[in-house]
Amino acid sequence: MSGAVDIAAAQRSHDITLGEAVRVWARIAALSFGGPAGQIAVMHRILVDEKRWIGEARFLHALNYCMLLPGPEAQQLAAYIGWLLHKTKGGLIAGGLFVLPGFVAILGLSYLYVLLGHTPLITGLFFGLKAAVLAVVVQAVVRVGSRALKNNVMRGVAAAAFVTIFFFNAPFPLIVLAAAVIGYLGGRLGLPAFSGGGGHGPSGGNVVHDRDTVLGEDLPDHARPNLRWSLTISSVFLILWLAPVALLLALFGPSNVFSQIALFFSQMAVVTFGGAYAVLAYVAQEAVGTYGWLRPGEMLDGLGLAETTPGPLIMVTQFVGFLAAYRDAGVLQPLVAATLGAILTTWVTFVPCFLWIFAGAPFVERLRGNRALSAALGAITAAVVGVILNLAVWFGIHTLFRAVRRVHYAGLGFDVPVLASLDLAALLLALGAAIAVFRFKVGMIPVLATTSAVGVLLYLSGVVA
Repeated sequence: MSGAVDIAAAQRSHDITLGEAVRVWARIAALSFGGPAGQIAVMHRILVDEKRWIGEARFLHALNYCMLLPGPEAQQLAAYIGWLLHKTKGGLIAGGLFVLPGFVAILGLSYLYVLLGHTPLITGLFFGLKAAVLAVVVQAVVRVGSRALKNNVMRGVAAAAFVTIFFFNAPFPLIVLAAAVIGYLGGRLGLPAFSGGGGHGPSGGNVVHDRDTVLGEDLPDHARPNLRWSLTISSVFLILWLAPVALLLALFGPSNVFSQIALFFSQMAVVTFGGAYAVLAYVAQEAVGTYGWLRPGEMLDGLGLAETTPGPLIMVTQFVGFLAAYRDAGVLQPLVAATLGAILTTWVTFVPCFLWIFAGAPFVERLRGNRALSAALGAITAAVVGVILNLAVWFGIHTLFRAVRRVHYAGLGFDVPVLASLDLAALLLALGAAIAVFRFKVGMIPVLATTSAVGVLLYLSGVVA
């Protein structure tokens, strides 16, 4: 009977045409607002609940693997499932469509930002956006935490991640590695606290089992581990990723802004784990503090752009690359340099994502029933909650206070706000956005639109300067 079920599942998997998949991925891309939590929820609703192409267990297994990878987990999850359904071309289409709308939208908004950024209209717009963004980031902490932190052990992992990153500036790879080891050992020992992974999946409702979906429970032929294929596809994407970086270094040297952009965001693609919110903390620290490409307030402006456009939240890096090249254009026209900087940033940010998926997904699919691996991935998801909380605190400090100072004590280093610099208007706007989101369950787009309109009115009326 089991063999008949597997055959039927394999036959059903061929019923999804590539054309239908393209339309569905385009729809997901158009609806993918609100950061990774919201984007993954959209994917789950359409692919699992509505289309029933893939089941709950397989969806969360893929998600937890993507959480383990550096880079944006939502885009990587789309590429993973696209690959699972339609091989390499399916992964490229799903992952590419997930990025394209946001790239075009943020590029257009970036032009407006540099051309009109000092007018009261634009200043007020971004003032209001920052308040709403703070509420959205806090909501992400709550949403991800409610699904990932199922017991006190997982809450402890999240708390430890927050303390080590906020007070000790621990590197992201170290936090992820420690969480993975803890989860793996807990899974191997059979500890109850590690007997289930966390994720962004919905709470409540009927669980869609793999056996009841189009893809079924069996492993498609193209998803079986093949070392030769993995090495070939890895080599192709490695060349696509690093060849432009090497060319820029050879032509212009390491001090050129385009070489710096290529090197920095290539490094980011390797060392930043935990999804978009974790990456943003790293980018903010380096782009603002180390390179001086933009100011803390501008980093929040970029996040506001990314929050209000479809696609991965990590598209904020495109805004960073845009401003970096705009302000150091050299012999190029500033807008031309900025456009090239945005394209370069997007290229070196997302090409590695396809490399990680195509190289590793077949082996991860093979390990779908491995409890120790699932426990390790679940612990990583718990640690990411602490990383997102760190980002929420960072944004809160820089949104609600006009002045921040760095404190060094007993080997620790962390930012604290100057209490006298509290921005009352920003506080009231942020509280209003939080009440709308948490109390009245208002959607992200109406909240962002309302706070932006209020910010514009405050600046145009002279209440805020």
